[in-house]
Amino acid sequence: MSGIWMILFKIFLAIFMAGSLLEMGLRLSLPDAFRGLRNMPFVVHTVVWSFVICPALAYAITLVIPLQPIYAIGLILLGMAPCAPFVPILVDKAKGDLGFTAAFMLLASVGTVVCMPFTVPLLAKGLTTSAWAIAKPLLIVVLLPMAVGVIIRRNWDVLASKLLPAAKKGAGIAGLVWAVLCLIIYGKGLLSMAGSFAVASEFLFFGIVCIGTYWLGLGLQHDQKVVLSVGVTTRNLGVCLAPLLSARDVDERATLMIVLALPIMVIVTLLGTKWFCRRAVATALGAGA
Repeated sequence: MSGIWMILFKIFLAIFMAGSLLEMGLRLSLPDAFRGLRNMPFVVHTVVWSFVICPALAYAITLVIPLQPIYAIGLILLGMAPCAPFVPILVDKAKGDLGFTAAFMLLASVGTVVCMPFTVPLLAKGLTTSAWAIAKPLLIVVLLPMAVGVIIRRNWDVLASKLLPAAKKGAGIAGLVWAVLCLIIYGKGLLSMAGSFAVASEFLFFGIVCIGTYWLGLGLQHDQKVVLSVGVTTRNLGVCLAPLLSARDVDERATLMIVLALPIMVIVTLLGTKWFCRRAVATALGAGA
């Protein structure tokens, strides 16, 4: 029975990832993205935080906090995959710049596919897999669906508008089923992690990233800092799981570490979003006084 659950787990994870990235591509406006890409401070902050600081921070936390090695692998993988599919919703709620969100999503998606096959073997020691084994699912369920969505949006805007609700609904249903499967397969394991160093290490990681990206976003306006913070703090959990699903004989506790990140990431990001929103309102009131 457990084999059937795992097959369903992988199927719905793939559908969720592909659907989410297709939705992301259908939403992504290339003119808006190019506007953000022309802002060099934003591009530099996005690339450095996403693909240098976050992996390094996750690795550093595993050296400071006495995590079991298999939990450390999970945390390091979390450090390598920025930008959850629901980033635009949170950015809009926090009064961030949706145009720069398009640029961030493009940089994060392409950067993850390019960097992850090389950083996983370098940092996640003990994970037996190859660069191509990691890159292949990322190309299929990340870059390809997003590219299809971007092409449709660029050439057939009306069609993109019609497809967007279906892609959103399909990804949402697949994500919900995947979350239920996570509870069925890993529920007991997640309960056993309560109060452990694993939980503390993830709160530390997400907390530092959320605060650090905003306060160290030098040269960026408030609404651009919001995009950077929300985008980097959220993680694409499907992408984080991809190397584990391609590896051989992986201890399920590495997967547990990534599944555990979902509620912790949501809690930290929502708290940050609420604070960003209040700060935007306070700034607007101060400017109007």
